[in-house]
Amino acid sequence: MSVDKTVFIMAAIRLVYAGLMLAAGLLMLRYNTVAQALRINGLLGLMGPFILITVSVLGIADMAGKVSISKLLVIITGVILIMYGTSK
Repeated sequence: MSVDKTVFIMAAIRLVYAGLMLAAGLLMLRYNTVAQALRINGLLGLMGPFILITVSVLGIADMAGKVSISKLLVIITGVILIMYGTSK
């Protein structure tokens, strides 16, 4: 089975992030205080949007020459709406 290079990089970023999430959960259990758990959770919260944007940009950049400009604009709009909808 051959995996597209861009798909591999996108998946690898998500897998690394999943590993960080797992490690963060284990650290919360290890420190066993609400204050430390909130600090760890805050760091994860800062990383989430960065990961979303990074993976989305990789996918959009790869698709740029393969899909019509109108479909590309719909994808970009979707990413922007996700960021807007989840902001405070």
